[in-house]
Amino acid sequence: MLNRAALIVRPKQPYLDWDAKLDNSGITPDVKGEQTVYLIPEFEDDEHAKRILKRVFSEVFERELFEWHIDKSAWPSNRTLRLFQEWFDFELHSVVEDLCSFAIVDDEA
Repeated sequence: MLNRAALIVRPKQPYLDWDAKLDNSGITPDVKGEQTVYLIPEFEDDEHAKRILKRVFSEVFERELFEWHIDKSAWPSNRTLRLFQEWFDFELHSVVEDLCSFAIVDDEA
């Protein structure tokens, strides 16, 4: 078991509406498709999970925006936790098991 938890986010309608206003191609994020899994600090209970979410939501929010629009001037300027919760459904998972026999490698390091 890793000393990490997992955060999975899925775009909600307000995010899809924002995306559609910026891009008329008709291509939008797939709400039911594969999503990025973010490894986050482990947590013990719901209160601890809320504190972790407050620490990481900003970076996750920016990464999700960047996935579809690299022009930061088009991003909402007031990216609060409340807006994050309005724009994304999310799941927090406290148990992360590593079934691989080889080392975890960060390809961005």
